[in-house]
Amino acid sequence: MSDCGTRAVSVIGFIGSVFSPWYKWSGRKNPQNHVCINVATYGPGGRFTMTDRGQSALRQTASRFEVGPSRMRWQGGQLIIDINEVSSPPLISRITGQITITPSALTSVELPLTPDGAHIWRPFAPRSRIDVQIDRKGWQWQGEGYFDANFGTRALEEDFSYWTWGRYPTGNGATCFYDATRLDGSELAAGFAFDDTGAATEIPLPPKSPMRRSLWAVRRETRGDAGTRARQVQNMLDAPFYSRSAVETTLNGTRTTGVHEALDLTRFRSPLIKPMLAVRVPRRRTWTFS
Repeated sequence: MSDCGTRAVSVIGFIGSVFSPWYKWSGRKNPQNHVCINVATYGPGGRFTMTDRGQSALRQTASRFEVGPSRMRWQGGQLIIDINEVSSPPLISRITGQITITPSALTSVELPLTPDGAHIWRPFAPRSRIDVQIDRKGWQWQGEGYFDANFGTRALEEDFSYWTWGRYPTGNGATCFYDATRLDGSELAAGFAFDDTGAATEIPLPPKSPMRRSLWAVRRETRGDAGTRARQVQNMLDAPFYSRSAVETTLNGTRTTGVHEALDLTRFRSPLIKPMLAVRVPRRRTWTFS
């Protein structure tokens, strides 16, 4: 999120593109054949890019992850992301540039999201600075950054019906909440405070704070001090099963604005969703590196 609060960006690298209809239709047998670097910009002139690419577009080393024309690389303690993507309909245009994430520290935290460890959340850098240099007017800015990952050996909808996640900056760190309802009816409820050295502390959970539903009527909730209410301050991504937004809540008496996500996996399981997604997620089976 930009320091001025008017712009934001998200970048997700996928091996096994969990929201790709093409990966689902393939039977999810070969995740390396469904790879993607998804880039979404929010604010004036925002765009969404998510191209599902085949195995020929994937190159990896210990410090580099390349998918077709875009790549992520660790260099000098920074995560550098080089972007060269084309946005989805109806606003088709090329998005090029570079994003640099500079962590204050890296953590060693891993949180199993299911008892058998089939799904893992790994917050690598809960507190970071971000520098955005995208080749579009107004898209050169600095702000608050974050880097995490999720790993899994089963499809999300096989184990969950609903989840929410939120990351909120604090004076010297960040607080993250992870809440989920599993298909067996059990609940995950976790909260961590991270300081700027990367040290993590599991915290007592404040109560859930309901929010207005998204434009697609996805149920949303986050956490905040008792007697306070959270509110959306910027809509980012709105889909029939998914919402991402900038949300303001109150933690320990202080108002803070962070990124919040809500995911309705009951809706995502619907076969009607996949053809809708195919319009926004084109498939490019082959790629040749020059």
